[in-house]
Amino acid sequence: MALNIYQASIPSFLQTLGALSGVLTKAAAHAEAKKIDPSVLIGARLAPDMHPLARQVQMVSDQAKGAAARLAGVDIPSFPDTEATFPELQQRIAKTVDFVKSLKPAQFDGAEDRDVALTLAGQKVNWKGSTYLFHFVYPNFYFHASTAYDILRHNGVEIGKRDFLGSF
Repeated sequence: MALNIYQASIPSFLQTLGALSGVLTKAAAHAEAKKIDPSVLIGARLAPDMHPLARQVQMVSDQAKGAAARLAGVDIPSFPDTEATFPELQQRIAKTVDFVKSLKPAQFDGAEDRDVALTLAGQKVNWKGSTYLFHFVYPNFYFHASTAYDILRHNGVEIGKRDFLGSF
């Protein structure tokens, strides 16, 4: 049996979103235990020209919901980027998970050859679904998930590789 786009995307999105939720739970507990204002962690970044934690989480969400929708041929849900607390970030992840879980495998039939068009930095880019998923979505999705993890680890949250991987 050949691997299809649903199998190649949705379980990975859900695993990483679940792991990110777990990491944020540990970060909130860390802030409370160490008497750190949670906004310090939510606004933390690895370098001055990088996005802070909140934006990293939003971009993980955007990659998952955007890719799932484009590959399934449905409208992308719009979430405003207003999260400023751990509960709001958790809610964003939960809405993303709910959307991704609402999609059925049959909606992804033929997705590997589906045309995907984006505008990046003002330039139109066109891909087939499989190229879009493997060469654009996954690198971006995991980059932002890793960066969120790294921001928290750098700020003393006791998390490890197992936390990043989540449950399989």
